[in-house]
Amino acid sequence: MRRIERESRGEMRPGQDLVVAGYAGLAGTRKIIEKKEEELRTRYAKSYLEDVKCVPEKELDPEDPVWKSLGATEWEAAGEGGIHQALWNLSGAYQKGFEIDLHQIPVRQETIEVCEFYDLSPYDLLCGNCMVFVADNGAHLVKELEKLDIPARTIGVVQKGIKREICYGQVRGFMDRPKKDEIYEIIDEEAVL
Repeated sequence: MRRIERESRGEMRPGQDLVVAGYAGLAGTRKIIEKKEEELRTRYAKSYLEDVKCVPEKELDPEDPVWKSLGATEWEAAGEGGIHQALWNLSGAYQKGFEIDLHQIPVRQETIEVCEFYDLSPYDLLCGNCMVFVADNGAHLVKELEKLDIPARTIGVVQKGIKREICYGQVRGFMDRPKKDEIYEIIDEEAVL
């Protein structure tokens, strides 16, 4: 595992929980709908697509010191490259592996539908106001985030060694090195910015 250079905010050690706050791929979903609405309307009602624009989101600032007071020991904002990129960065920075359950990552049904339409992964899609946290007690951190109206779930645990293991139902595998954000499969880079 190649070390990823980034500023440390705290610690990440085996046995700690991994928590995702916010929705995976929501920013990318909104951008795709904005740019490809006519095409998407061949399958989905306009009202269904417009509902995504109204999903409330709290701003999650990675520089906000409140995260430590809620129980987080480390965190990474999920942005370009999605949840997978954020997990990869945390794991690489601390040279620690993890085991996660993809079913536990918060993702909106609209994101799943848009990703299925274009054969994309919601976990590799542009995120906004979404973060991956490391905590000694993931359930406690989830409750504290939910008190702030931030959707959150415990998705896995930090492991000894460097394996980045992903579970999806009965299927287990390992995370591949993140590639370019999935949004660029549909929208050119200039249109995203």
